[in-house]
This record gives sequence, C-alpha cells and structure tokens, in this order.
Amino acid sequence: MFTRLRKSLGTITQNWAMTQKVHRLLLLEVLGFFLAGFIVVAVPVAYFLNWLSAFLLGIPAGLIVAVFWFSRRAMSAAYSQIEGQPGAAAAVAQQLRGGWQVTPGIAVNRNQDLISRVVGKPGVILISEGPSSRVVPMLATERKKTARWVPDVPIYEIQVGDEPGQITLSKLQRSLNKLPRNLRGGEITEMRRRLDAVSSVGGAMPVPKGPMPASSRQVRRRRGA
Repeated sequence: MFTRLRKSLGTITQNWAMTQKVHRLLLLEVLGFFLAGFIVVAVPVAYFLNWLSAFLLGIPAGLIVAVFWFSRRAMSAAYSQIEGQPGAAAAVAQQLRGGWQVTPGIAVNRNQDLISRVVGKPGVILISEGPSSRVVPMLATERKKTARWVPDVPIYEIQVGDEPGQITLSKLQRSLNKLPRNLRGGEITEMRRRLDAVSSVGGAMPVPKGPMPASSRQVRRRRGA
C-alpha cells in the first residue's frame, strides 16, 4: 500500500512540476478553487448546522474542486508539450480507456504529415496530422485500403490541426468518445484480426514521449490510496 502511495505521490509531483512550467500561477489557481469550493459548501452548512460540520464537509469539497482544476491544467500543459510533434494525436488517443486500439503512423509522407488508425466500438477511425491540402489525399488512400479489408465496418476520418474543419489536439478524445458505438466484442476482434494483416506504409512510427497526466478521477483515486 505504501509503495503504491509513494508511486502515486511521485506521479502527482512530476505532473505538478510539468504543469507549473506552463501555468506559472498554478499554485494560486489551485488555492483559489479550493477556497471557492470550501466556501460554497461550508457557509450554508455553518448557517444551518455548525462550523464543525462546515469544516468536515467544506474541506473535501474544496479538495475535489482543486484537484479537478489541477487535472485540467495538467492535461492542457501536456497537450502543449507534445502539440506539433509527429504522432501527437496517436499519443492522445492511446490515453483512452475501454478497448481502443491505436496504430500510429500507418502512413507518413516526407513532410512528416501522418495518418494513425484507431479501432474501437465505433469502427475504424483514421486520424490525420498536417495541413488539409496534404492529408486529404492520404486519408482517401488509407480509407480505400481499409475498406478492402473491412468492407462492412464504418470508417471515420478526423483531421487534427488548426485549419478550418480540423480539431485541436485537446478535443480529440472528446471527438472519439462522441462517435456512435456500432460494433460489439466479437465484431471488433474480427476487425482487428483483419487489419493486423494490413502492411503499414513505412511501418508504425513511435508516438511522442511527452507526459500525459491522469484524469481527474484517477488523481482523486490516487489521493485516497
């Protein structure tokens, strides 16, 4: 138990240091949100009950709000560190839980624009990184290739970038989670088996090694370890 707690505290400390490099006022922000959460809960409880109950309820409430804000800032800092690196979208997609399979860099051109493939309950999602003018033909090629192997599976395309029609890196996970669930367990297994047989253009490339902090739920779980 103590080993797990020490490891969790070490991870939180590392994430804090990384986040504070990007958000210089992180400590003041977290303290402010803690006080806001504490006041919102403690004042009504103190008015209707007593101050002891107010403190017992206000402190956990403040901690929850503070941890939530810290997790948001930490994720934002992590995105800023890997944004622009080839494979950043794949690195973000790999943080998803729930049976998603990510294959980075199934297609890469000389400009380091690339396509990564994500497989899950929605079907196949092709994620591009690079200007639309260059990645649209790449997406079309990979879509045709994928459709030959899994003709009955829905195929989606997501462009990550700053141009119109593209989404930012920070919105990628949300966009993937919003896709409809079209497949079940056995269908996903069969789809993966077929796609594993597809030879990647140039081989899969590694994703960036930048830190990806835990979600707010994971941070709260670690605090209670």
